[in-house]
Amino acid sequence: MRTKKEVLELIKENNVNYIRLWFTDILGALKGMSVTVREMEQILDEGQGFDGSSIEGFVRIEESDLVAMPDPQTFRILPWSVNDEKVGLMICDVLNPDGSPFAGDSRYALKRILDKIRKKGWTYYCGPEIEYFYFPAKDKPEPIDEGGYFDYSTVSPGTRMRKAAATALEKMGIQVECTHHEVAPSQHEIDLRYQEALIMADFVMFYRLTVKELALREGYYASFMPKPLFGQNGSGMHTHQSIFEGARNIFFDPNEKKHHLSTMAKQYIAGIFKHIQEISLVLSQWVNSYKRLVPGYEAPVYISWGTRNRSALVRIPEYKPGKEKATRIEVRSPDPACNPYLAFALMLASGLKGVEEKLELLPPVEKDIFHLSEEERERLHIGCLPGSLEEAICLFEKSKLAKETLGDHIFESLIANKKMEWDAYRIHVSKYETDKYLPIL
Repeated sequence: MRTKKEVLELIKENNVNYIRLWFTDILGALKGMSVTVREMEQILDEGQGFDGSSIEGFVRIEESDLVAMPDPQTFRILPWSVNDEKVGLMICDVLNPDGSPFAGDSRYALKRILDKIRKKGWTYYCGPEIEYFYFPAKDKPEPIDEGGYFDYSTVSPGTRMRKAAATALEKMGIQVECTHHEVAPSQHEIDLRYQEALIMADFVMFYRLTVKELALREGYYASFMPKPLFGQNGSGMHTHQSIFEGARNIFFDPNEKKHHLSTMAKQYIAGIFKHIQEISLVLSQWVNSYKRLVPGYEAPVYISWGTRNRSALVRIPEYKPGKEKATRIEVRSPDPACNPYLAFALMLASGLKGVEEKLELLPPVEKDIFHLSEEERERLHIGCLPGSLEEAICLFEKSKLAKETLGDHIFESLIANKKMEWDAYRIHVSKYETDKYLPIL
């Protein structure tokens, strides 16, 4: 465990000039401030006060004072200079002025449920596959290459930027497993090595900032928008997850010969299936998220599981002998624009409910579900994910699990924000409508 003293020594040894203090609002947007090195010793002890009234989902004007308390374990040094100066960064917990955890802090929501399973001796691991696009500019969603899945080019700007981002992450101590071009033109993916969930949620925030920052330095724009291009695959954040007890993977069962999944792992998947509709507002939280979750583009639409079936919501990577620790499930509906703290918290809470209630998992479906008729899907008890943000809001509002896991503050703030987003979208007159209806109506 890194101490405050060690952080101060690292700052001095590396000639760091400024420290960025980061935290996350309820939508998963990175917020923060820069402080000078001379202030850090006091800030590490007392935190840095700030006005939370303008942060989405935080506090009202009359109760705006909050404290950003840096977590020493998150200290990193940016592997690029800012105005020719070295800059460090730290993720913060958000506290009330009296030092108690702030109820609107996403990181606290995840820490709360992780503390619950830690009492059982369990550790929750996550490994997300995070996809994104490179574009010429933020107002030009045009591909900069015509590559496809696993295409490789040493001369492509996207390939160079992806490699630069992976190298930067490694320099920050964030382990990268692999990088590659994804299915759609100009779409890329960097996979991070699995970590304990809180560490991984912090890493997702580092990841998104790093990819965007290094793209801007090359004159391009990196986007984690779920579905930026019509007619092409959208971007997902397929999340691999497992639970360990000490060094033992309790999702693995050597006596279950077909999938090597323990009873607990199957109950966990059943819990995900029971609650997936009501937590979709967090896993897929934007109007645009539901443009991705449509048939025909590899994104999941139907609630089912399998091994080779990439149209399923949950996929089980095939077991390799001697790789018991790698036994895991992959939930495929989250997208890379979600709040990772809340997404991990709700997936874990859903799975744990399945374990607590000893839910039974229906048999896997290895057929392409997109080609099944409605009658066939009903016979196999295959449900659907919400088809729009409005539907997701309605399901989330009724969710006892979401309210219990996130707490009243985040739960109610998120609903209010998403209703505003849906209303703004609902009254917008799009180019599609004018192109289609003006000539005939």
